Amino acid sequence: MKNNVVRSPLFYVGDKYKIINDIKYYLPDNINRLVEPFVGGGSVFMNVEAKGFLLNDLDSNIIDIHKMLCDNASNKEAFYQKVDTIIEQYGLSCSYKKDIVPDNLKKEFVKTFYAKFNKLGYEKLRSDYNHSVDRNVFTLYILLIYGFNRMIRFNKSGNFNIPVGNVDLNPNTINALDNYFHIVTRKKIQWYNLDFESFINQIEFLPDDLVYLDPPYLITFSEYNKYWNEETECRLLSLLNKLNSNDIRFAISNVTHYKGKVNQLFLDWSRSYNSYPIKSNYISYHDNSNKVFNEVLVTNY
Repeated sequence: MKNNVVRSPLFYVGDKYKIINDIKYYLPDNINRLVEPFVGGGSVFMNVEAKGFLLNDLDSNIIDIHKMLCDNASNKEAFYQKVDTIIEQYGLSCSYKKDIVPDNLKKEFVKTFYAKFNKLGYEKLRSDYNHSVDRNVFTLYILLIYGFNRMIRFNKSGNFNIPVGNVDLNPNTINALDNYFHIVTRKKIQWYNLDFESFINQIEFLPDDLVYLDPPYLITFSEYNKYWNEETECRLLSLLNKLNSNDIRFAISNVTHYKGKVNQLFLDWSRSYNSYPIKSNYISYHDNSNKVFNEVLVTNY
């Protein structure tokens, strides 16, 4: 655990794992309940102390995975046994336990041998999941672990369509899971699957609550951001102004400049509040190289 920071076992693209200490520096010390309308992989709530946690995301698959992991937190041995069963059934590699990838495959495909080895088994698992009448969220999580960039994506037909990735169940994954299980058993968490505005509007806020927001970025592209546009950005900024008028504390992460694009809406709005530059390492599904861009944290306290 570098600097006591733990990573989410969802390995969410764009999560705040690498910059959580930069963000925490600007968060208040006294947090009654941490309220997250865009919880994503959960790296923020995992690394912030509060008396309670109200956690929401519009993506039902993300919330279902969080709930599934929480349900298994008190019996992780049984969870890992179920993981082993699927791995063995589909002939997937598991470098956490044993290296079963042949040496000749490693020599021929130096940088992609896990993908080459797991391709057939992964595609069979994906097909079985897609053709299942009652899709199991546990299976979806295994697909996430072995999938490209560990993304969750469905096509227009509703089928999971992420190709195999060059990863497997490795020590980093087990460490992330163990940390998650330990954290969620000691934190008071309530999960929600709502539109961000509906989620915020149904909360009866208490003194010292903090709303932390990491919404989709208007000027970048990832699978998550494709549902975000100027209308939703305006709706969010209006909601934050309402929170401010009601003396409810908030902190929001966002990107102001990216590859020649400028989020003028957010920039203009942020001038009424406190804005702090944050170093970032944004990686998109379509271009997994690091891109220099400006990320900020804006607070009303």
